[in-house]
Amino acid sequence: MTESGHGVDEPARGRRRLRRPGLSIQSKLLIMLLGVSLVASVVVGAIGFINGRQSLHAASVDQLITIRSMRAAELTDAVHTMRLDASLHSRNLSAQTLSTQLNAAFDDLQQREITEEQQEQLETYYADTFIPELEARSDDEFGSEAFIPQSNAGRYLQLQYTVKNQDFDADYDALLTDNDSGDGSTYAAAADRYGDYFTRLIQQAGYEDALLLNLDGDVVFSAYKGVDLGTNVNTGPYRDTSFAETYREVIATNSVDSVGMTDFERWIPSMDVPAIWVVSPVGNDSRITGAIAFQVPLSRINDVMTGGEGWKGQGLGDTGEVYLVGRDDLMRSTSRILVEHPDTYADRLVSVGIAKDTAERIVDVGGTVLLQPVNTKAVAEAQAGRSGTIEGRDYIGGESVTAYAPLDIEGLDWVIIARIDTSEAFAPVADFTRTVLLSLLGILLAVSVLSLVLAQVFTRPIHRLVSAVHRVAEGDLDVQVPHGSRDEFGDLGSAFNDMASSLRIKQDLIDEQQKENEKLLHTLMPESVATRYKQGDEAITEAHENVSVVFAELVGFDELARDLSGEEEIGLLNSLMRGFDEAAEKAGVEKVRTLRGGYLASSGLVVPRVDNIRRSVEFARGLVGVIERFNAQNGAQLALRAGVDTGTVTSGLVARTSLAYDLWGDAVNLAYRVRSVTGEPGIYVSQAVRDRTSEIITYVQAGTVESDGRTETVWKVA
Repeated sequence: MTESGHGVDEPARGRRRLRRPGLSIQSKLLIMLLGVSLVASVVVGAIGFINGRQSLHAASVDQLITIRSMRAAELTDAVHTMRLDASLHSRNLSAQTLSTQLNAAFDDLQQREITEEQQEQLETYYADTFIPELEARSDDEFGSEAFIPQSNAGRYLQLQYTVKNQDFDADYDALLTDNDSGDGSTYAAAADRYGDYFTRLIQQAGYEDALLLNLDGDVVFSAYKGVDLGTNVNTGPYRDTSFAETYREVIATNSVDSVGMTDFERWIPSMDVPAIWVVSPVGNDSRITGAIAFQVPLSRINDVMTGGEGWKGQGLGDTGEVYLVGRDDLMRSTSRILVEHPDTYADRLVSVGIAKDTAERIVDVGGTVLLQPVNTKAVAEAQAGRSGTIEGRDYIGGESVTAYAPLDIEGLDWVIIARIDTSEAFAPVADFTRTVLLSLLGILLAVSVLSLVLAQVFTRPIHRLVSAVHRVAEGDLDVQVPHGSRDEFGDLGSAFNDMASSLRIKQDLIDEQQKENEKLLHTLMPESVATRYKQGDEAITEAHENVSVVFAELVGFDELARDLSGEEEIGLLNSLMRGFDEAAEKAGVEKVRTLRGGYLASSGLVVPRVDNIRRSVEFARGLVGVIERFNAQNGAQLALRAGVDTGTVTSGLVARTSLAYDLWGDAVNLAYRVRSVTGEPGIYVSQAVRDRTSEIITYVQAGTVESDGRTETVWKVA
């Protein structure tokens, strides 16, 4: 075909146009390529966008659920520890002795006469010192006479101890250790002698206060010596509190094993600060003499919920938090937003309809417990006993992703809420969306340009053939070019196709051989080591942590093989090793190498496993079963000595020319050594393995071995 500019006249050009009306082949091809490519790009991009967005969305929600579950477990453990502490301390001999002696001393003090001057001193303390301080901190009004104990003993104790606390910001430790009033009474002597027990409990266990009550409800001792000392929780000003109700419930059980726990309630002796009480009867299995009560500070719960205010480092970002809500829809832990943004917190509460005085009170006291209402759908769902996630308005008026669940803690009707601002939770989704859109635009532009170039190339046979040759050079042996034309280009296309087919067949043969080589290589060593070996590394080692090692040794095989031919011996040994391999695969452990009389395996080396220790012990037990079946089938009397240890090991090629893959390290050495601690068949484990599996496997102590200059206790599977 002759183009314009090469001597073609106008009539010829006109005739060509008549013969070829409409779009040119190049134009049609361009439109077709553009249409298919653009539609495919849009469809693939849309599918990737939808799947990616859903995956990122689910990952953000799953992370919040995980954090909520972790906090719930930590809180449950903390509460269990508090109850256990109370139960243990109530049985302590010091507590029993102090209870008995102070009960008697308290009864003796009932005979003390309280003079009018002393009564006036007590009234003055409440009117001029305690009540003004209480009203300033609680923002309520109180009458002074209601707090004065009714009993002579109670009033006397407050005169000797409580009225000394004129400054409520005084040295707390001094109040705890001031147990001897100096009046020479039997009470002062007993308090001075045994009160140190309470002091150490407060200082070491972190309680706010500790009370000792007799069976009549009298508070006969207080570590802090506050206004609750000497009062009666059955008839006095605190008779309607949850603390008093819990005291009566545990005393009614008449059992020292009983433990009661209150929800948060405002405790007036602590200046109306919310507190939790754990109460347990004091005594022994034969009788009880009263009750011991520990005041759990608000900070104890907050530390668990906030992780020591380390929200960001624990996956909650800049806005996430976990908090508690009671049945009354009030918080039982402190809000992160209040901690980090106290200056704007009150305004934000007012903007969502919270009363201004409540909002200001929250900011003044620096806490949200029993003050901050949370009337969200998430709280309602959790209080109904359901767990889940929700997106919507939070207690401060923002949009949040929330994971909620009820808490299964005896005596506490709480729910746990984990939330994070929606914008932060789904920030990866927004970033992904922007990236996908920009990438799709780039792909569309690239496809358009490529389609134009290909349309021009494929309209010229020579360019088409050159392009095909280039593709073969790049490794694409499936390329074929049309050769329908009966000219030199057709012959060349046919010859090219024959060449490409021949190359493809040869490449397939090479690929098959390479696959066989890869398969053989992977039977000798892990994939990571095989990859480095193929890259030419001379010295290949890898360090692994938290790996369990099993070193198993056959006992009696030499005696069995003594009268066998070489073929029979190999046959029996192969039968055993196949059984060992099957046991390894079943237990999920990796075979390292096989010896004539032994077997070395590991768990957690190639595939990290959190239960690698359990798998290793189960594998060793499986080997015993393999040998028992072998003995039954062959009339043999083989046995097994196996050693199991866990720790850090090193693996690698110890001799490049022979491709010997091996495993060594402290865990391998100790596994080898513990197997022969007694010389008797059995499964022997190190102390570390026993500690991690003692709840599911029974062990007996088998002896000791020396390891790295220290004595290692060896245990045998029972």
